[in-house]
Amino acid sequence: MQPAYIEILGFSAAVLTTLCWLPQAAQTIRTRDTRAISLWTQAMFATGIGLWLIYGLLIASWPLIGANAVSLALVLVILTMKLRHG
Repeated sequence: MQPAYIEILGFSAAVLTTLCWLPQAAQTIRTRDTRAISLWTQAMFATGIGLWLIYGLLIASWPLIGANAVSLALVLVILTMKLRHG
């Protein structure tokens, strides 16, 4: 079992890297403007987050699971908007 400060560090990193996607997702949903977003970059990023999520599940790391599940949901919203609205 890891010391508590290591888990706190992991959860802190997870919260910060996950919350950074909220403004982008909100703006994309609100404006439907996806011209400046690269389809390939978003697709590769979503794939990478999906792989991190699977890895987190395999090692039972709650910071990885939580952060990547929420991040994947937000990035998939942006990716869906990009596919629908170009």
